[in-house]
Amino acid sequence: MKKEVAAANPDAYVAALDGWRRDFVEALRAAVLEAAPDLDERIKWRHLVYFSNGPVLLIRAEQERVLFGFWRGKRLLHLEPRMTGGGKYELRTLELRQGTPLDRATVLELVRNAVALNHRIGNPTTITP
Repeated sequence: MKKEVAAANPDAYVAALDGWRRDFVEALRAAVLEAAPDLDERIKWRHLVYFSNGPVLLIRAEQERVLFGFWRGKRLLHLEPRMTGGGKYELRTLELRQGTPLDRATVLELVRNAVALNHRIGNPTTITP
């Protein structure tokens, strides 16, 4: 298995992508930053992670899919029931493959709600839900 080198910054992360994965990541990134312009965007764990009072969401491009995940995703299933996963921090992810439909308004609403949850409840990595 080939070890990936982490991108130096979020722009480099996106620039290293191509095709439909780049299209998805660019669209998600733009919507995330529109919905919550004060989010701290970083490369962490080799993908895009957004912070506001702790980690809020991630965008992770893989070979065959793009993951759009939320640390408090379990509490956002009413907005996007296709999110799956479990375990630590109530993390849920939406698996996007080439051609997967995703409504921009839903992305904006997910991001706004996720940020609000972190501010209301606290950092999801230090607070027990």
